[in-house]
Amino acid sequence: MAKILVIDDNIDICQLLERFLTKKGYDVETTISGKNGLEMVKNTYYDLIFCDFKLRDMEGRDVLARVRIISPGTQVAIITGYADVKIAVEVIKKGAFDYITKPLIPDEIISLIERALAIQKEEKVNTVTLDKADTKANKKSQKSEANSDFLKGTGKESKKLYKEVKLVAPTNLSVVIYGESGAGKENIARLIHDQSERAGKPFIAVDCGALTKELAGSELWGHEKGSFTGAHAEKPGQFELANGGTIFLDEISNLSYEVQVGLLRLVQERKLRRIGGTKDKSIDVRIIVASNEDLRKAVQENKFREDLYFRFNEFSITVPPLRERKDDIEAFALHFLNLSNEELKKSVKGFDDEVMEVFKEYVWPGNLREMRNVIRRATLLTDGEKMTVSALPPEVVYARKFNFTDSGSESKSIKTSSNHTPVNLKDAAAEAEAEVLRKVLEEVKYNRTKAAKQLGIDRKTLFNKMKQYDL
Repeated sequence: MAKILVIDDNIDICQLLERFLTKKGYDVETTISGKNGLEMVKNTYYDLIFCDFKLRDMEGRDVLARVRIISPGTQVAIITGYADVKIAVEVIKKGAFDYITKPLIPDEIISLIERALAIQKEEKVNTVTLDKADTKANKKSQKSEANSDFLKGTGKESKKLYKEVKLVAPTNLSVVIYGESGAGKENIARLIHDQSERAGKPFIAVDCGALTKELAGSELWGHEKGSFTGAHAEKPGQFELANGGTIFLDEISNLSYEVQVGLLRLVQERKLRRIGGTKDKSIDVRIIVASNEDLRKAVQENKFREDLYFRFNEFSITVPPLRERKDDIEAFALHFLNLSNEELKKSVKGFDDEVMEVFKEYVWPGNLREMRNVIRRATLLTDGEKMTVSALPPEVVYARKFNFTDSGSESKSIKTSSNHTPVNLKDAAAEAEAEVLRKVLEEVKYNRTKAAKQLGIDRKTLFNKMKQYDL
């Protein structure tokens, strides 16, 4: 019997879900407090947690972050009353399995639970049935291949990338991974871990950009009970949890100077001391860091310690952006389509030829993460067997009118085909969107109801955009 925890400060929601899910055969517990929920997670293993995004004592994203540390195998679904794409993107990026919006729909809840439990079942089966001699080499590899963000490319740039991974993985060298946001740096770090002697041991990923200066020390090194206000219990840090395995520090350049000093000591001595502690603890952790900016430049600008940089930079890998992996775009697109079909209970069989042309010509500033979101949305909007351009976002379809030129950084300069005036990517997307709106409005002779329906938005959104673009 799967065990489920509901964390929501609305007691009616808790009681409703408890009654409904209990009738469906699940073992359900509830609490109206985020802090109490975390204490329950420390004492009991839950297969799935439903957590409200806005709790009285803390936010759902904070509960999610703590659950990932306390019980990595537990899936977390966020409940929100705000149907906001930004919330969805944020919580999924932070590790949530999925999110649902209020009012809660029974079929949607059951579908989410079944998907979450199916993934857990598959992981358990893979773990049990693997040949013992190949456990370390294969178990994590299979887990990564099953990761919804991960698919090995076969193009020229991808082969070069995986060759470097294969070369450094068996060693114990620290690695710096460079790449744009959404390019898949964490997946490459996992792949390195999976192909190393540490496979089967913990892999802990830390988003340094989300660590505040005040809490970074507690998150990384841990703290003892009573070491500061709010430290009601002892807490192991991320490095302690990763002992024996690998820790991945994403966006490493965001760490403050003070935290960098503590990190340097840990790297040099392989020892850490919790905040408020009196004894050092020896640790054995492989460190992989990632950055979307050149750390050498950060060193020159005195934003990153030179000695720490040299400690990390024993080997470096650059993950190419999606626009440089044209040979893999079709394979990635089909991969995300299959995932979207499964998630949304759809049966879209492929892409119209024009869709694939758009995908190959589009610059993909958000890389694989953006492609996944675009295809997920388009799959939902597709009624036929094949996806057509009408299901794609306007900024993707009409970006073909622009000539993208590499400016040597993550931010690209763009020249329009008409006047060759440089604009930035945001301006280009806005101009493309305005053109789509203008074209549709002209086709329906400015009938707002028809235009909104054709564009897949409501009339209020259409009106606001018409006002924004002076249409």
